[in-house]
Amino acid sequence: MPLVDRESLPPLRAWQRKAMVAYHRSVSPDFLAVATPGAGKTTFALRIAMDLLESGTVTQVTVVAPTEHLKVQWAQAANRVGISLDPSFRNADIHTSGDFHGAVVTYAQVGADPSVHRRRTMTKSTLVILDEIHHAGDARSWGEGVQVAFSPATRRLALTGTPFRSDDNPIPFVTYDVDTDGGMRSRPDSVYGYTHALADNVVRPVLFLAYSGQARWRNSAGDELAVRLGEPLTKDLTAQAWRTALDPAGDWIPQVLRAADARLNALRQAGMPDAGGLVIASDQQDARAYAGLLSRVTGESPVVVLSDDAGSSDRIARFNESDDKWMIAVRMVSEGVDIPRLAVGVYATNAHTPLFFAQAIGRFVRSRRRGETASVFLPSVAPLLELAAELERDRDHVIQPPSDTDPEDLLAEAQRQRDEPGSDTGLARETLAATAELDQVIFDGASFGTPIQAGSPEEEEFLGLPGLLTPEQVSMLLSKRQAEQVTRKSAGTVTEQVRPQSPGERRIALRRRLNALVAARHHATNVPHGKIHAELRRICGGPPSAQASMEQLEQRIEAIQQL
Repeated sequence: MPLVDRESLPPLRAWQRKAMVAYHRSVSPDFLAVATPGAGKTTFALRIAMDLLESGTVTQVTVVAPTEHLKVQWAQAANRVGISLDPSFRNADIHTSGDFHGAVVTYAQVGADPSVHRRRTMTKSTLVILDEIHHAGDARSWGEGVQVAFSPATRRLALTGTPFRSDDNPIPFVTYDVDTDGGMRSRPDSVYGYTHALADNVVRPVLFLAYSGQARWRNSAGDELAVRLGEPLTKDLTAQAWRTALDPAGDWIPQVLRAADARLNALRQAGMPDAGGLVIASDQQDARAYAGLLSRVTGESPVVVLSDDAGSSDRIARFNESDDKWMIAVRMVSEGVDIPRLAVGVYATNAHTPLFFAQAIGRFVRSRRRGETASVFLPSVAPLLELAAELERDRDHVIQPPSDTDPEDLLAEAQRQRDEPGSDTGLARETLAATAELDQVIFDGASFGTPIQAGSPEEEEFLGLPGLLTPEQVSMLLSKRQAEQVTRKSAGTVTEQVRPQSPGERRIALRRRLNALVAARHHATNVPHGKIHAELRRICGGPPSAQASMEQLEQRIEAIQQL
């Protein structure tokens, strides 16, 4: 008997229908579906569960989620399609009540006592839905627990929006193929990446507004250091300048929060009246300090979420249902939490693994109607600029082949890693000053704009971009804004015109030239800007244009002129 009237359910998206066909044709008990955040993985999984329950293939469903908050979210979504799941099941319960079709648990819960979940799995034919399956490798006990608990399952459906990890821990129930270099690469059964979702208007285009500025601090030895954020620096100097910029005691964070709030107001006035903003902080102390700064900027107290507990889940739910402007969180809403009205983000953390960055940006891309855009403000530092420029890149989890590296080299590498941002926050450092200016806007892999002082009319032009735009219109408007600013600057005094360009100014001019040529190539071939930039990188090598050296930019300009 059907769980619900299927005609009352919303229609499936094309990728969901295609993935369901692939699932039902598969003879394996395991299936890995990769879909970009916001594409509808939960809906796809629950429709599969409906099919299997109604056909009698399974009689029980277990969902494994990353957090306590997501347990409730899954139970609510399942209830809408007639599947009753218990989000309050505890390991001590042993059995699920007969009032439910199954339960929702966390990876930590499974890891704490896999035998409980193994017994439940063995008592009935079970479909296990492993939400954000990459989390099963977060701890050895989690991965082993998932293997022990769910090996007896009739079916296992693994879901993820980020099918990779930053380590070599294998992901349970995922198939790996031998790579060309002897390593192992994960093999999904269905893939729906950000690029396809953007073309289908399933997700929003994302503008990254990268802010540089002067950072000055005193180190533990009493020495004063001053650098410009975003300039080529050693990893150690980048880490310290980055932390100085994020320090609420400086001016960088207040200026960026003011700019982000201005952008949020522009979106609310341009067709997204309930648009919300999220600040992702490094720790609880910074989160509380940022809340005070935002209160002074906006005149309203933001919602602050500091931990994964019941109270935090309630605060997130209330924020989602309200028209409050801002939320501040440390890590809890970096993944999985569904707040479709989030449209502006401030990436105020020094975490920079591809996995965390992709999960964080995934909070802003869920599209509700055609033309909505998302804007994310971030420090202009090399690790983040590269990740922003490669947002559309599809990744798999790669387990590197065994290395014959000398143990002494491994020790040196381990010691060097401590200097990376986010890995060592214990060094004594005193912030002396930190100012902000808009360095560049990154969209579709291309970099637009020139350094602009915070609070200037030029900055307001970028912050005031309309909120309802197609990706094509975003590119056109960014190109137009950049051209207008260049024209104004070229109309300066004679002294300014004959003054030799600094290396930084020269690099910006080359970026503008490259972007103009890429735009011309796009209009001639209809190939997306991002794909043209990617092809130039393939031909010439090097990082995204936001980080490329003058020599690399010149090589790409020469290469595109020969295409």
